[in-house]
Amino acid sequence: MTSLEFDPAATAGMSTPSEPVATESGRAGLATWRVFRREPLGIASLVILALLIVVAIAAPLLAPYPASYGSDVLKPPSLQYVFGTDSLGRDVLGEVIWGTQQSLLVAIAASVIAIAFGTLVAVLGAYFKKLDGFISVIVDLTLSLPVLPLMILVAALVGPSTATIIAVVAAFSWPEVTRLVRSQALTIVNLPYVDAARLMTTSPLWIISRHIVPAVTPVIVVSVVVTASRAVLSAAGLAFLGLGDPTTWSWGRILYEAQQSGAMSSAWWLTLFPSIAILLLVLSATLLSIAYNDARNPRNRAR
Repeated sequence: MTSLEFDPAATAGMSTPSEPVATESGRAGLATWRVFRREPLGIASLVILALLIVVAIAAPLLAPYPASYGSDVLKPPSLQYVFGTDSLGRDVLGEVIWGTQQSLLVAIAASVIAIAFGTLVAVLGAYFKKLDGFISVIVDLTLSLPVLPLMILVAALVGPSTATIIAVVAAFSWPEVTRLVRSQALTIVNLPYVDAARLMTTSPLWIISRHIVPAVTPVIVVSVVVTASRAVLSAAGLAFLGLGDPTTWSWGRILYEAQQSGAMSSAWWLTLFPSIAILLLVLSATLLSIAYNDARNPRNRAR
């Protein structure tokens, strides 16, 4: 046998090498979590978000659904009504609790749609160079548009509902995701192991799903948190303008009804508690993304 011939027996005892990307990603994930646990703001933000999710899930157990009206009108916070009552005598605490459920539903649903579509567009543009120019133009054009007026216009034309709010927020959130993920994906597709993957298979779907998407997953995680917080603000803004779902309680609807009743300036508790809920969700999501980015920094892992 010459030196150029291939001997199957010589390689029979060789084990198949493990997937380097998966191994490195797993180790990087453990290292990120070890650093993240030392970030007090990150842990506090994670706890707040977890509590909000628990409140949303356990809303039927924590408070009855707000009635149409009550006898105690505009009562300030007390032992009987912890968050006070509104202009129709309804318990504001129950409104805030049930509003948590609706607000988180909009945030999660809108961010999942925006992340899925934005990531798909980003990785396709990064892998197929012919599409990248067209996608870049669409993303830059969409980001240059005035988002809030367009949201108001679309929501007013289609009609107020939960599905409309989710669709509108997702439709104007995906370009930010695409720009963020695309910048990372463009670097990934030029790495040597992606070139080696192209020699192993001609299936772009296999390469994208096995190599590119796992590599940009940390960026996607950050995008989920940031997009969810923006979705809450957008949904609350639309509801405050009267374009939210009138059949479901949300934090924006509490503010809208306080403004419509003229009690916003006199009954301070009507605006304070839903505003605090919005602030807690947005601030905790922002701090969580910052702490996660810091934990991903290799310099912080080396401490």
